[in-house]
Amino acid sequence: MVLGATAVVAVVLVAAGLAVLMSLRTNLTEQAQNQANDTARSIALGVATWRGDNAKLGLPKGVPVQVTDENDRLLAVGAGLKSISGTGVSAVRVQRPAASPAAPSPTPTPTPVTTSNAEPADDHGGGHGRGRGRGSDDSGADDHGQGGHGADDSATPRAGDPTVGTIDGKARASSGRAVIDGRSAPYRFATVQATDLDGRTVFVHAGASLAARETAVRSTGLAMLAGLPLVLLVVGGVTWLVTRRALAPVEGIRREMAAITASEDLSRRVPEPASHDEVARLARTTNETLTALEAAVDRQRRFVADASHELRSPIASLRTQLEVGSAHPQLLDVPGAVKDTERLQHLAADLLLLARLDAGERPGQGRVDLGALAREEVGRRPADRAPVSAEAGEGCEVAGSRSQLARVIGNLVDNAQRHARTEVAVRVRRQGDRIVLTVADDGGGVPAAERERIFERFVRLDDARSRDDGGAGLGLAIARDVARRHGGTLTAGEAPSGGALFELNLPMATGQGARANATVGKPRES
Repeated sequence: MVLGATAVVAVVLVAAGLAVLMSLRTNLTEQAQNQANDTARSIALGVATWRGDNAKLGLPKGVPVQVTDENDRLLAVGAGLKSISGTGVSAVRVQRPAASPAAPSPTPTPTPVTTSNAEPADDHGGGHGRGRGRGSDDSGADDHGQGGHGADDSATPRAGDPTVGTIDGKARASSGRAVIDGRSAPYRFATVQATDLDGRTVFVHAGASLAARETAVRSTGLAMLAGLPLVLLVVGGVTWLVTRRALAPVEGIRREMAAITASEDLSRRVPEPASHDEVARLARTTNETLTALEAAVDRQRRFVADASHELRSPIASLRTQLEVGSAHPQLLDVPGAVKDTERLQHLAADLLLLARLDAGERPGQGRVDLGALAREEVGRRPADRAPVSAEAGEGCEVAGSRSQLARVIGNLVDNAQRHARTEVAVRVRRQGDRIVLTVADDGGGVPAAERERIFERFVRLDDARSRDDGGAGLGLAIARDVARRHGGTLTAGEAPSGGALFELNLPMATGQGARANATVGKPRES
């Protein structure tokens, strides 16, 4: 877990560091570009007073600057610039045409470049020719008699050039390297196009050093690399400490559960932290599970003990009768032996049904007419006990197992007959979307304090502890378990006659309500 968290943090830090470096590099590049743009525009504005002399143009020192014309002829270059790349012009010396040896002639001077309006100078007879060559206005600069050269095609403005006497507001950006005073460094260049008052187009290339950018990015990257192991060490240590502290209660729970498993003592409980977090809730849930498990184990142990006790009595009685019959055949109590055998058979059947119910056996989904089933079970009652009357309405169908529901009715009627004085009444009726079956007797009833306890397994009240009359104490427990498996309830109360009243409440079968309503609303045939 600690290694995984540290690896995730490392990936996040590396990604964040790369993002920071990229952002820093971009910002510093933009600053250098803005500086190059400002330098190029400043030089472009200064060409208004330039007449071919680098000193008069005022080029900044230590900055790579080139001034070229439309034919990429170099007109001016910054001081100390030895080589340059990235501007599209590789020359670093001003190109001037050489004089012919046979016919010496004066070296032509580059045409002055201006970016602002100037006073017209004397043209000494050459100004008119220049003005006609460009088709411009009457104003012009002093050409020292070189009007014929001033009318070449390179001075003609092209489409898209700035207007005469202005500079282009857009600067073209590029990157490259330059060597100034023997030192090579990366630069960001800006190229600004300008047109002087005579219509000649000039390009100013100026650069801004990227050395600060490279230094800042390099130093920041090295600082991040140096600090990354320390940060990861701190993160790993803190994660380990926090995880160990957070999982310490879980380890305590694990140790206690291991001890409980080894000792098989389900009365022990795991420690519950004082906090109100997920670990504390886990400990409480674990203790609740242990409590339920302890109760289930105790109930199972009591069940086995009670079942053994209930089985031992009829088995011992049957064995005694068989031994006496073997020694004295004339004394063999055959009816008693048969009765003990039947009791063993019923007890075994009850134990088997309880085992299936405890295993989670679900009842079927068949339709059972509870009224008809009640009349059928009442008809099977022996005549030597209290008489049983049955009343059932129509449309009292439920969904479930017919055999299990018959067992419930039989257990309730048997219990009522054992305690009734004169009669037992069985009633089945609809109550909304429920089917209610009641079994009432006129016996002594069930005390209010015992109305829940009598549904526990192997529980018999004091007046029902006789082996012959009280049974094994499983009938009501089985009846309630079956009722719950069918989505219903079984409760005990007091009958109008003062005896016991048992009420079985089950959900009506799906779709039966609609059919019943249709039957009620159907007109009677004549």
